[in-house]
Amino acid sequence: MQFEDFKSEKEKWITFVESDFYPNYLDAARQKYAPVLERFYELLQTAKSSQELFLLITREARERREQLWRIFRRYVSPDTSVEMLKVKKNAEKILREFGSRFRPIEEVRKRFKLRNDALVALLSEYEDRGEKGYEVSSRFFEWFNQKHGQHFAIEGPERAGKDIYLNEVFEDYPGPRPVDFIIRYKETKTPVVVGFIRYDSDRGGAQENDRPSGYRNVVNEILDYSEGKNLNLKILFVNEGPGLTLGSMWDDYSTLEIIGRGRVRVVTLKMLESRLTKDWILG
Repeated sequence: MQFEDFKSEKEKWITFVESDFYPNYLDAARQKYAPVLERFYELLQTAKSSQELFLLITREARERREQLWRIFRRYVSPDTSVEMLKVKKNAEKILREFGSRFRPIEEVRKRFKLRNDALVALLSEYEDRGEKGYEVSSRFFEWFNQKHGQHFAIEGPERAGKDIYLNEVFEDYPGPRPVDFIIRYKETKTPVVVGFIRYDSDRGGAQENDRPSGYRNVVNEILDYSEGKNLNLKILFVNEGPGLTLGSMWDDYSTLEIIGRGRVRVVTLKMLESRLTKDWILG
């Protein structure tokens, strides 16, 4: 069966990673995010301008810095994305291009004093999005090792961690293509599958088309390299969540299998037993 063959009953084939109901998680969230809120307040009182606040945050330790960025973006610069802010070397560029639009420091101090549980809830929801993806990844790795661990080894972060870059796996791969995992055949230690793991809680509008469109380019790139090197690499997409059932997502992922000519598979966790077989991996 192809991924598209499951479409008529697609709701039966997805797995929900449960979230706690609002406001049940607020007490725990208040306690968890108290240190980062206190640190933001300290920096806010120290900085003489919003631009200086920005630079002070860049000097914080990485884990704390990313949490501070989320608060900074809400209060000071909604134009800048957290992904953009994560890269420290972008600091001067961001200041140059967005600094003039930062909210004045006096206004930030005034607004921050009025903060309420909405901010804590937002910080908690940021983390929750990533946790669902980590949960899918953890379940997939556990299943794979139990089912195929005798013949194959899977590499990659089971939860949070650094992506694998194909140019570090294959010395002559054309560019730093990140993937979530690779699977090697234990007998030869040869990479046989590269893969991606996603959980979509929701999906719509331009985002609905952006990811599958990007994946089409990735599929073509990897398969072209594989064919040129006679590697017979397969590509596996492990996707979960209700977002798969919305709009054209199911059809878009089905298209990836079609252009993959049998060397691409899209699966949910419930499809693993029937679709991720030794025969397909090595076929």
